[in-house]
Amino acid sequence: MPDNRQDSLVSGSKVAGQNPAEIDPDKQLFNAVQLRLFRYTAVLLCLVVLAALIGIIGWSFGWILNAFYNLLLSLSLAGILALVLYPVMEFLESRLRFPRLLAIILLLVVFFVGIGGLIFLLVPILVSQVVQLMTVLPDALASFQAHFSAHFPGLSSMISTSMESSGGEESESVLLGVKNPSTAIMSYLGRLAAISFVPLFLFFTLLSGELLRGQASELLSIFHEATQKKVLYFMDVFIGYVSAFFQGQLIIAVCMGILYAMSFTLIGLNFSVLAGLVLGLLNIVPFLGTLIGLLVILPMAYLQPDGGVELLVLAGLVFAAVQLVESLLLTPNVMANRSGLHPALVVISLFFWGTALGGIIGLILAVPLTAFFVAIWGEIKTSLKRTLNNPDERP
Repeated sequence: MPDNRQDSLVSGSKVAGQNPAEIDPDKQLFNAVQLRLFRYTAVLLCLVVLAALIGIIGWSFGWILNAFYNLLLSLSLAGILALVLYPVMEFLESRLRFPRLLAIILLLVVFFVGIGGLIFLLVPILVSQVVQLMTVLPDALASFQAHFSAHFPGLSSMISTSMESSGGEESESVLLGVKNPSTAIMSYLGRLAAISFVPLFLFFTLLSGELLRGQASELLSIFHEATQKKVLYFMDVFIGYVSAFFQGQLIIAVCMGILYAMSFTLIGLNFSVLAGLVLGLLNIVPFLGTLIGLLVILPMAYLQPDGGVELLVLAGLVFAAVQLVESLLLTPNVMANRSGLHPALVVISLFFWGTALGGIIGLILAVPLTAFFVAIWGEIKTSLKRTLNNPDERP
């Protein structure tokens, strides 16, 4: 009798441990294929919801950027200038024992007076060259079009056909701009007002100094201590990338502008000072000045009245020489490869952020933002490797 009870308990435990589908298949609500289909459907629904959320966030970000573009532009310029000038203010405050307010006022006066002096010295030359350029530009464009049509007739006809097909839409957009000049005027006035607020924002940013980091730490006090440290660390990384990049890139751009202007003057290129300074200013964004210069300066050298193949070759040699100086001397000594980005990734980041952030702001912040996200990915990858190698370790 005890043996029968033991056998019944063992058989009951086996039945209790079995899969319910094996106990009674007729009573199961869904089969294995249907359950798998439900799981796939749930995963697909989660992916769709995630994609929709990303789209909504992107749309909201674009709307905010479009609505407050002028404010964001002035804040970005003020923040970049503050990061560039902050070491000078620290030198005046710590080494020369100036009060912070006096150091900021002195720094801003010297900075803006220096910029004004350069503009005062260069404006007459630049204005005369701009006037000459506007005078000869129609003839130069007509000469370039005739030369291009003579040497590349098939490509020229294809381009003209495509331009004629899209000419209606372009003319309509031009007419809309002509019919609504008040909109364009208000846009330019808003941009000018935003730039005029840059000195004020710059003053308050320099005056705040380390208080901004303390306020950020206070705002993060609601989170866990480890989260606070990570967020503050990434903030320091981003600020370090931005300040190092623009401090170095501004020096490189000024040096390249001077080299371009002197070299173009020596080879006899028209509008040499204007072209050199503009290309140098554009090189604040890596490779932008060089790319635009190759597309504009080389045809201009070939088509100017005393130009030709010889001047074209000389202009190409100037670009090669200046780029060689920048790659071998300026960037290694000034930047010291602080961004750590491959040149191809720099070009891709320019296109991506220029499109995502709407032009000027995106081009200005492309390299620091890319370097920042690369640094974040490096931290995430290191954390994942540590977690995989030590599965028992808790983050």
